[in-house]
Order: sequence, then C-alpha cells, then structure tokens
Amino acid sequence: MPWKFDTLIVGAGFSGLVMAERLTNELGKTCLVVEKRDHIGGNAHDEYSEAGVLIHPYGPHYFRTNSDKIKDYLSRFTEWHEVKYQVSSFTEGRYWSFPVNLKTFEQLIDRDATEEEFIAWLEENKVDIPEPKNSEEVIISQTGWDLYKKFFEGYTLKQWKRHPKDLDASVCGRIPIRTNRDDRYLREEFQALPKHGYRVLFRNLVKACGDKLKILLNTDYREVMNEVEYDHMVFTGSIDEFYDYKHGRLPYRSLKFQFEDYMPDTLKEREAVSGKPGFWQPTLQVNYPNDYDFTRTVELKHATGQATENSTVVREFPDDYAPGKEPYYPIPAEDSAAIYKQYEELAKQEKNVTFCGRLATYRYYNMDQCVGMALKRFEDLAARQNATAGI
Repeated sequence: MPWKFDTLIVGAGFSGLVMAERLTNELGKTCLVVEKRDHIGGNAHDEYSEAGVLIHPYGPHYFRTNSDKIKDYLSRFTEWHEVKYQVSSFTEGRYWSFPVNLKTFEQLIDRDATEEEFIAWLEENKVDIPEPKNSEEVIISQTGWDLYKKFFEGYTLKQWKRHPKDLDASVCGRIPIRTNRDDRYLREEFQALPKHGYRVLFRNLVKACGDKLKILLNTDYREVMNEVEYDHMVFTGSIDEFYDYKHGRLPYRSLKFQFEDYMPDTLKEREAVSGKPGFWQPTLQVNYPNDYDFTRTVELKHATGQATENSTVVREFPDDYAPGKEPYYPIPAEDSAAIYKQYEELAKQEKNVTFCGRLATYRYYNMDQCVGMALKRFEDLAARQNATAGI
C-alpha cells in the first residue's frame, strides 16, 4: 500500500522546509520531505566540533537581509544574535582590512588619509568602463588594477577555476567597495545569526508543521518514488539531475574542508597574531587570495559570541565538482547559462512540479533569497489552488 501525501518535497534545506511549513500551516497539506543527508538544514546545518565549538561544517553561512518580510517570517522560529561580520585578507605577508575601504587605502600608503583623498586616488586609478560585463571589469572600473590584483583576481581564480573576466559581473560585484572606514563585509541592513544556531531554527520549522509532515533522512528521493502517491512535487535538488542530464551536466564548484581544533595553550601563542585572547585569527574570516591552496579560514566564534576557551578554525579548499561530490556553487557564466536555459524550458512545461532553491534554479543565491523564493513559490501555489477552487 503506497504512502499518500499531498506534496513530496525533495531536500530539507531552507527551500524545502519553508515550503513544508507554509503548505502544512496555510493550506493544510500533508508533506513528505526526502533528504539524502543524515540531517535537516542542508548546507546551513551547524554542529559542534570535537572542541565543543559551534561550527558551520559546509562553509560559513552569514545570514543577512534587507527584507522585513523574510526577517519577520524567520523570527517566528528563532531569536537572533546580531553581528558585524568582519573579514580580513592576508596577502604580501600581512592582514589587510577587507572589503576595500579607507582603512585598506591607509595600509596601502602607510599613513592616515581622508575619504576625499581615497576617492581621488580611485578616480585616478580606476578603468573607465561605463557598463562592466564581467567580474574583472566590475572591480577594475571601481578600484583599478592594483587592488584588483591584490584581493580579487587570485581569489576568484582559486574559487571558481575561471578567470574573473570569464565570470558574470555579479560574482565579484557582490563585494562592496567603500571609501569610508566601514569595514563590514556585507551590505545588508539586518545581519545576524540564529541565537541558538541554525539547527534550532530548522527544528522549530519542522515542529511547526505538526503531524502533517514526515521526513525521511538518508534517502534518495528516487528510492521512494514508487512507494509514494502525491499530487505535487517541490524539487530543491540539481535540475540537471532531475532530467537525468538530458542536456548535459551543469558545471559546479565543490569544496573541501579542514577542521583544526585549538586549546587554550595554543591560542595563547596566537594572541600576538589575533590580537584577541582565546582567538586564533584577528577576524571571523580571513581570505587568502594569492597564497596557499585554500581560499579562506573561518573562526566562527567571532560571530556567535560563544563563551568557550577552545576554538575551531575551518580551512576551505575549492574543489572540482564530479559525481559523488557536493555541488556547492553554480557557475555564473555564459556557457553554463546556455545549458541551464534548456533545463529551464523543460521546467516551464511541468504542471505538478515546483523548482525551488539554488540548485533547482541554478542561481548563486544567499539564504535570505532562498527563503524569499520559497515564500513566493508558495504564494504562487496557493493562488493556483484558490483559482482552481473558484475562491
């Protein structure tokens, strides 16, 4: 006897669980969520290291948004710990203030400077490109070649294994260039982490669904397709996989992580570098654009405010994507966009499948954008149901 659910949801990340909460609570739908990993939360899952430090095992997830709608929605499931995400860049044997701001310029010229002086320097050095078409152009049109070479070119080559001039302008355009001393890494007005971690947020989302939701972990959705009857599917996995790679595989970048636990005696030795007792590095994240195989190191307790004598640092290594590896980053480039367009046309013809999330829409989205997309996809489904019912 097959299971019967109104909706089959593939993937238990932000996209899948937000859709589940909305469908169960607003439309009274029963939902089955199928997740291939052994936990909910997707890449935003957090956990404790062996040293007892809260970490993001799939890379740092810095929540931020300018949307009151998204913030208010998630605030139903978590309290917040507001934080100023600070990043440094290590190159030429020193730590630099990053993103580029007045402090960076002062380090460059080795003296104090005014904002007006920095603006004048940028005007003199930037390349006149009225409409930047790629990531190289978007940076050199703002800063010129020197700062681009110091902080952007090498990092991008490592991260994407493509030159910045071969990537969409949005890749490097996500990083702000400031002429004042504002050294916040991100632009968004609201910047915070869930006060008790992402795990609690996701558990609260699940709890809110009550008995209308069932979750299967460690399960490939294709293993249960013949055992489940459903009216609609929400698919948050890779769209090329959904169509059995009919138009070829979409390119992704993957990642590898190296976790290093540090105890108080080791951290004591690092105080001269970090400038902070109990910390291994000076800021939450340190980028390594031109040296080493890894792109960045993250010491999350800078952001969480966790009171612990120990610390854990995560080194992040870009990796080629291949079957069996995690597809972390869709590659924003013309060739990949052309392949995705073919899958998008197939998706438009689906009557009973909703594609939602970064992998399903092949977009380089932040968490708030994934939540926003899920809320919008739900609204579209609700409107369709109401129209069918004549409401």
